[in-house]
Formats: sequence, structure tokens, C-alpha cells
Amino acid sequence: MPTHWTAVRSHQALIVAALLVAATPMRAQSVSDRAARADPLDPRAPVPALTYQSPLAGYRAPGDNKAVRWKDANETVNRIGGWKAYAREAQQSDAPGPAPGQGGHKAH
Repeated sequence: MPTHWTAVRSHQALIVAALLVAATPMRAQSVSDRAARADPLDPRAPVPALTYQSPLAGYRAPGDNKAVRWKDANETVNRIGGWKAYAREAQQSDAPGPAPGQGGHKAH
């Protein structure tokens, strides 16, 4: 049965291991890596071109969806099983609802 002191010692060992990993030097830069970089203090140093992409580039306005006639929408809901199909879908979070034309009651 572990005691308080063994838990403290294992915690201390984890801290020491984390400090050793953090103190490990990163990959040393080679001379060619440093030569490839431009001097940030040189005003004539080449600078890569800036590009901008709007965060709203993929936005679709609510009115972009094609309008569906209400009769067609009702027939689709009736064909997949009516409100019961949506209730089953909500209860089965991982399983998809019935495919169109496969579930529920038939249209009259």
C-alpha cells in the first residue's frame, strides 16, 4: 500500500524528469541555417510577401440556401417517417436516421 511519502517521491521524480527535458538544448543551428536567414537589422533584407485571407471567406449568408416549397418539405418529412424519425434520430446520437423512402409511415 503506497504511503504519503512514496507518492511525494514519485511526484518529485516527475518534476525532476520534466526539468531535465526542459533543460535539454534544442537542435543547434548550423552555419548554413544562420546564413539563409536575413539580418533583421538590415533594411535591404528581403521580406516575404504578406498574404491575407479573410476569416469570413467561407461564410454563407442565411439567404443563400435555395428555398423549398412547403409542400415538398412536408412530403420529404412524411417520406422519411414524420416527426417520429426526428425523435429516433435525436435518441440515437451515433446512428443516422432512416434513409429517404425507407422508414416511417407511407404517404396517403
